[in-house]
Amino acid sequence: MTAKNGRRWNHNIHYHPRILRAVPDGARRALDVGCGEGMLARELRRTVPHVTGIDLHEPSIDQARAHPDDIDYVLGDFLTHPFEPASFDVIASVATLHHMDAATGLARMRDLLRPGGVLAVVGLARDTPRDLPHVLAGVAVGTAHRAVKGQWQHPSPVVWPPPVTYRQMRALAAEVLPGARYRRHVLFRYSIVWHKPAH
Repeated sequence: MTAKNGRRWNHNIHYHPRILRAVPDGARRALDVGCGEGMLARELRRTVPHVTGIDLHEPSIDQARAHPDDIDYVLGDFLTHPFEPASFDVIASVATLHHMDAATGLARMRDLLRPGGVLAVVGLARDTPRDLPHVLAGVAVGTAHRAVKGQWQHPSPVVWPPPVTYRQMRALAAEVLPGARYRRHVLFRYSIVWHKPAH
């Protein structure tokens, strides 16, 4: 199902603006972790001169490379690909951390970020019975959005349920990224924004 107004929409795309607002002024190099078919990478390229997208899913990377842009798309494992440490001004990740060990993934992003750079993550986590009010609110709001906008189904693999709960994710962010801003969102997502200390 595609968007009713001709524009793609789903729960992940809904939070792309949160990522884009976090891009620091003067950023020269960006990395999109789990870039899929490149929608966020293309949005990043509007303001960042050099954008790299990496994903393990070959069909998605093939779709990304079919677009006429100058983004560097890498088919590979973000955790092991030989990126230079501290080489990106901004690292973005949407709906990717639950495909890997979250602590390992956050630490890898931290290490690839240059001092003064920004890490912006939107992710999924697992609900617990205590989260029922959040779930009910998310169902209601999501239903309203889909009625107006439709819903685009991405081509990337799905992992469900996410292995880490929202509370565990918040604790991981605080441990791995001291001072990070964690926020839970109504449409079954959380966000983490972290500014790496300049020194």
